[in-house]
Amino acid sequence: MRIGLLTEGGYPYATGEARLWCDRLVRGLPRHEFELYALSRSAEQEGRGRVPLPAHVTRVSTAPLWAPADDGRSYGRRERRRFAAAFTELVRGICGADAGRFADGLYGLAELAWEQGGLCAALRSETAVRAVESACRAPGASRTVQRAQVADLLEFVDELERLLRPLSLDWYEGLREVDVCHAAAGGVAALPGLLAKRFFGVPLLVTEYGVQLRAHYLEHSSQDERPAVRALLAAFHTRLAGEIYTQADLLTPGNAHARRWQERCGASRERLRTVYPGMEADRFAAVGEDPASGDPDTLVWVGRIEPAKDLIALLHAFAEVRKVAPRTRLRIFSTAVAAGAAAVQYLADCRSLAAQLFPDEAADAHAVGESPVTFEEIGGPEAPSPADAYGAGRVVVLSSVIEGFPIALAEAMFCGRATVSTDVGAVCEVIGGTGLVVPPRNPRALAEACVALLRDPERAQRLGAAARARALELFTVEQNVTAFQESYLWLLARGPARPDAADAGVPFAQPPEARVPGHWATPTWAALPTPAAAASAPVPGAGPVASSEAAV
Repeated sequence: MRIGLLTEGGYPYATGEARLWCDRLVRGLPRHEFELYALSRSAEQEGRGRVPLPAHVTRVSTAPLWAPADDGRSYGRRERRRFAAAFTELVRGICGADAGRFADGLYGLAELAWEQGGLCAALRSETAVRAVESACRAPGASRTVQRAQVADLLEFVDELERLLRPLSLDWYEGLREVDVCHAAAGGVAALPGLLAKRFFGVPLLVTEYGVQLRAHYLEHSSQDERPAVRALLAAFHTRLAGEIYTQADLLTPGNAHARRWQERCGASRERLRTVYPGMEADRFAAVGEDPASGDPDTLVWVGRIEPAKDLIALLHAFAEVRKVAPRTRLRIFSTAVAAGAAAVQYLADCRSLAAQLFPDEAADAHAVGESPVTFEEIGGPEAPSPADAYGAGRVVVLSSVIEGFPIALAEAMFCGRATVSTDVGAVCEVIGGTGLVVPPRNPRALAEACVALLRDPERAQRLGAAARARALELFTVEQNVTAFQESYLWLLARGPARPDAADAGVPFAQPPEARVPGHWATPTWAALPTPAAAASAPVPGAGPVASSEAAV
């Protein structure tokens, strides 16, 4: 089977969980061919290079969303009329209540880009700006959009060109040949798959471990941004999400929290299957199988330091814990600090608050003061790996006010740790009764839950053992890969031959098994072809140069 894997800002370039789960998926299905179509977010990301890829990845195509793009083409009179009509439908769908106009405009622009090119220049033209202005002033548009000024229109058109850049790529000759398009995220990453389904009938699978529409709302919640631009971009992403959820053959949200978002945006329950992220349990086996490891008087926090993690509330809660259990320590392990001056300032504020709440007072004149709160980084001498960080204590705390799928919480469960968490995102779904859950932004409740486990180590040990058993049942790589393998087969088996295969006369005249390396009837335990043989497999040709492409 040939899978077209669509990514944005992730595999095969970026580090982090977005890259890891795709890599685990590809390596876990060596009997299928994978073609990677990656949208990169920055020159720095591409400069770091690709991760090593297995032999059954036969093609890698990349396109930047960050660089200016113009293929040098200009439209004649007829093409300009086609563009104006399609773009007007698109922006009227964005500003109005008719989602059908958005879809008509989107596919109209895609057809024009496929036949003529030149879409990047047209999207930045005066015609585009005037069309947006007219849509903003039309009846039915919101008051915020109606108040858009010229600067707002120019900024929105510039951002819209970047978001619609996948319409002009040269990927579609390759995507029409794959058996399944698998978008590793929603939003812009799924746009090429949406077009491949529309024009070539390729089944579309969309996986969302973090809902892109929700992520957009959170990212653009600042009041400093122009209100009209914020409203227009939110409307675009809402319309795009609705179209993707409506047209996708199968949606695999990473948790029930993401699933509810998709249902509210138009996804039908018949096409929804929850697939939890797959994690490498072996990395945490040594700590998880040793319940006596770790300091029983130490609380551990692990994660990315940013305001959404609410370390301020955690520090105030720990101050309450110290009143009852003065020997308790809090070790904060950071996996990274979020980019930007605001995140750096947040870390400085947390350190300052810790110093105020817990001054380094020595016991006597000959002793050295030591704070019960420490800020450490994973990779340092005391915590070379995440497993070492979780193993530093018996209780792991999560204090977030915003959370999708809590990766740190699942890792703590693999380590057999009792957990105290705030009730946000998919926390309750992940915990499943194997930890204590308290309301967010409630330091007193957080402190009481921590004290309850510190005072009852046997209970903490029982909860940790139950948490590890649950994690091994639901969140392993094997479970994840098996679920996607079944999804691929289900998508192939459910429908007739695609429109581009009509010349064959018979549905499935050339079965997907014919594309599997080696003979399709060979038992699964038989040896796979050598990397050299797999690398010599033919690779479909590319169209006009609009992205960088390499056969692997």
